[in-house]
Amino acid sequence: MIDLVAIGQALSIWALPVITAITLHEAAHAWMADRLGDDTARRLGRVSFNPIRHVDPFGTLVLPGILLLFGSPFVFGWAKPVPVAFHRLRSPKLDMVWVALAGPGINIALAAAAALLMHPLQPYTTGDLGLWVYRNLENAIFANVVLACFNMLPVLPLDGGRVLTGLLPNRLAWRFAATERYGLLLILGVAFLVPMIAREFGYSVNPLAWVLMPMIQAVYHILLFLTGWTA
Repeated sequence: MIDLVAIGQALSIWALPVITAITLHEAAHAWMADRLGDDTARRLGRVSFNPIRHVDPFGTLVLPGILLLFGSPFVFGWAKPVPVAFHRLRSPKLDMVWVALAGPGINIALAAAAALLMHPLQPYTTGDLGLWVYRNLENAIFANVVLACFNMLPVLPLDGGRVLTGLLPNRLAWRFAATERYGLLLILGVAFLVPMIAREFGYSVNPLAWVLMPMIQAVYHILLFLTGWTA
């Protein structure tokens, strides 16, 4: 039987951190592209840190909710992609790297801000409201670290793929860019199809978790150390 109370409690401390992490990630791409010469996102009203402007109903709300409900070891999703006309950037190849890094960069900044805010809030966690806010901040750290690490995988169309494209020599960059049409299928296959097929044969196989979890744990512990939460 579904425990609706437990589900409601989980959503109440995860919804805001996850939605904020996903939407501000896209907002940062839009802001950086605008600063570097491409006003496409500005003309579409996307240079905004209002999360509502960036929500994708499935990627921002439904998918993360499903992953939470089914106890996924990590939660990811996406907002409405920010359109970037890379040829309009002042230095297209180099600026592509900065636009790509802006998304994970703001996620790490949000995670650090949440960790720092937890310090003055700690004495007030004995009350329901204080504890609820504290749990939201804890989850904001994890959600932002996961999103930053996931997006830095060197696969197009993820940010890590964009960074790699910008850093590769032109000939290799063009060849790598041609893989973008298959990138999303590859990610979905590795994240969902491979584990599902493996379970049918009695094996526990999760390549995405094997790659991501060490990265997530390393970044998470470094961030906690830098914000004063570990000795």
